[in-house]
Amino acid sequence: MNNYGSHTIESAPEASKPILKAAKAKLGFLPNLMATMAESPVMVESYLTMMGLFDKTDLSETERQIILMTNNRLNGCTYCMAAHTAVSKMAGVDEGVIEALRSGTPIDDPKLEALRTFSAVIHETRGWASEEQIEAFLAAGYTKQTVLEVIVGTSLKVLSNYTTPIVKPKLDNAFAPVAWSPELVAAE
Repeated sequence: MNNYGSHTIESAPEASKPILKAAKAKLGFLPNLMATMAESPVMVESYLTMMGLFDKTDLSETERQIILMTNNRLNGCTYCMAAHTAVSKMAGVDEGVIEALRSGTPIDDPKLEALRTFSAVIHETRGWASEEQIEAFLAAGYTKQTVLEVIVGTSLKVLSNYTTPIVKPKLDNAFAPVAWSPELVAAE
């Protein structure tokens, strides 16, 4: 039976408690994904640490969300697409960019579209991008540093996108208005 409960700070394993407290303080609430990840203190700490590290890149919030949401969509992670849609809206990411990411369609801005395309390449090839694909990304105005930071963002999404189908977190009320599913996109 695959029944992972959603922990509270009080019910979480002892080593997860300070991590959940920090997440709640930072986000204003404890997202259900983190509450289920808390079953493994190493998992929840890894996820929050990677989030903090990814925020330190030279990428803008829009660029970080492009990497994250591209991976969410390709992995079919309904929970993460809704969560990152809400985060993107709160951060002021352009609505056209958000809609393109949710539907998997090109972004109007050529540089941002190059980032979306390259993020998909890294995901789909599992890092085996061709020299031509890397050169096209660099020609769009990104750097060798950005190539590596796309991999960091992809790694972060492996943690959450691979966890959600196993732990099945309930979609938080904060994310419900922007729920997403591949079927929803196909119907549009």
